[in-house]
Amino acid sequence: MSCKMYKVFYSLFCYLFFFIFPQRKILGSDFFNKVCGHLKLLEKEYFGLEFRHHTGSYVWLELLKPVAKQIKSDDVAFHFIVKFFPPDPGQLQRGLTRYLFALQLKQDLSNGSLTCNDNSAALLVSHILQAEIGDYDEELDAHHLENKQYVPNQEYLDHKIIRFHKKHRGHTPAESDVHLLEVARKMDMYGIRPHPAHDGEAMRINLAVTHMGVLVFQVSPSCLILYAMIHPNHLP
Repeated sequence: MSCKMYKVFYSLFCYLFFFIFPQRKILGSDFFNKVCGHLKLLEKEYFGLEFRHHTGSYVWLELLKPVAKQIKSDDVAFHFIVKFFPPDPGQLQRGLTRYLFALQLKQDLSNGSLTCNDNSAALLVSHILQAEIGDYDEELDAHHLENKQYVPNQEYLDHKIIRFHKKHRGHTPAESDVHLLEVARKMDMYGIRPHPAHDGEAMRINLAVTHMGVLVFQVSPSCLILYAMIHPNHLP
């Protein structure tokens, strides 16, 4: 029997894994469940598989459609990432789920998609440091901040990061993940992943689906400006 191989990039862990299926119409749900099973992940509803569509845009794998119907090339790589952010991270029941969310926030912070002020950025990084290296240590902190880029403007925040990190003594990695999520949930861009689109007048906009509803952003040269929110009750 011939087989079909799909590659999944676990971007939260930075490693690539290959899944092999019999050559038949594999549904997106079968593929997604296999990916989650590899991680022994139970709270699957918060995650998804994203891939680059042949049009150039990134889209989510649809679970009710065959995978082969959604891709046009055998060289497609699927990215396993967080899809839905709950308004209260306390809803996350399992440590693995919270850990994956913490990794997603760490990634979003480092690539600049989670924007925040300097104090919030320094506080977030301090919780990441506590989770990674434990209690404050002058030499270890200096080494990590020199060799790892946690946030784009990190070189200006080192002193603030260290000051916050000193206050986290005794926190375990799991507790640090919880604190990280609690800080992040208060930020304006928490859980928002804008996707490019056009309105009825062919103007460039960005759309994002959140627990609040559908957010519509106006695209400006330097930032995104929220100008509409469609509540779930108002959707068709």
